[in-house]
This record gives sequence, structure tokens and C-alpha cells, in this order.
Amino acid sequence: MKVAVIGSTGYVGTHLVKELVDRNYEVVALARHTEGIPSNDSITKVAVDINNHDQLVSALTGTDIVVSAFNAGWTNPNLYEDFTKGALTIQQAVKDAGVKRFIVVGGAGSLLIEGNRLVDSPEFPKEIKPGALAAADYLDIIRKEDQLEWTMISPAIEMNPQAGGKRTGKYRTDLDAPVFDHEGRSRLSVEDLAVAIVDEIENKQFINKRFTAAY
Repeated sequence: MKVAVIGSTGYVGTHLVKELVDRNYEVVALARHTEGIPSNDSITKVAVDINNHDQLVSALTGTDIVVSAFNAGWTNPNLYEDFTKGALTIQQAVKDAGVKRFIVVGGAGSLLIEGNRLVDSPEFPKEIKPGALAAADYLDIIRKEDQLEWTMISPAIEMNPQAGGKRTGKYRTDLDAPVFDHEGRSRLSVEDLAVAIVDEIENKQFINKRFTAAY
């Protein structure tokens, strides 16, 4: 199976490419700059501007699944607008490339506690709010998608080295509410986020749904 990974040099994308290769997938690794992508017989590197629709369609054509780990850059002053534009371009390109299965890495900001999105709470960190809000609003958009078999995965609230920093292959899932552990924390290593994504490729548990994963 051939899997295209958009944003393959980013934090999530790097680990996702590794997990796919370790599980014997053929990977088409897309990024603006491909120098950081490992050289491997299972990896085809493609330099692409995701806002160039024709270029992106060409890169995605012939793949079986597209996984988007696109991020417009946390320090980008136009992060909300650029993420939204990029996400919509990617979604349309997947359809125009004739690929049916589409997995999107979203954010934790759209997860709900007592019916309220985390990103809308006054305690939400201001420095990451534009990107989190863009991803949360995009969830509302992709939920209306009726041509693709889409899935969005929202990471745990904590996804950093302090969340574990290693691959355990174990996690629990929910749809719209954060998964908390016995300490009341929602956390998952980026390595296990990659595991959850590849598991979804294989198991197809969350077609046309959003889900989250944490320990």
C-alpha cells in the first residue's frame, strides 16, 4: 500500500513516516523542502507547495491513502488564514487525485469538555490559539465532506517529550472528549500518535469520524 504523507518533515510527519516504513508501507513523503527526509528504498521524496493545486494533485495521484500533517507554522502571523487555505486545498487535491481515503492530523483544541471546545476556554494558551482554532474550525468543514472516506485524529492535550517520549504501541481512544489517565492528564507521545494513525489506516475504525488517542 502506498501512503502519501503531507508535512513529512514536521514534528508529527517525521515520526509518521518512520512508523509507516517500519511497518513496511511504501511512502510518498511530501514537503516544501525534502532535505530532512531520510533516504530509504521505501520512501519517495516529493518537493511540493501545497498551495499549488496542480502540483499537489500530481504528487498524490497513484497513492492509496493521503495523510495530512500539514502545519502552516506556529509563528506564522497569518496562521489561521494560511492553515485554512492549505487544508481546503489539500482536501480538494485529494479528491482530484482520485484518492478516496484521507486522514487529517488535527489539534486537541476541538476536543469537548462538557460540550465546550478546549480552544474556546479562557485558559487556552494564547500563543497557539490561532492554529488550534483553525484546526478546530476545519473539523466543522470536513464533517460536511461526502466524497472522501475521511478521518481526523486529534492528539492528546499533552504531546511532547514529557508525555512519554517513546513508542509503547498502547493507547485508548474516544471520539470527541479527551482521554484522561489516572492522574487526570491527557497525554500521548508523538511516537504513539504515529502508531494510532497507522493503526487507523489498517483497521478503519473511524471512517467519517474524528477520534482522539491518549494513554
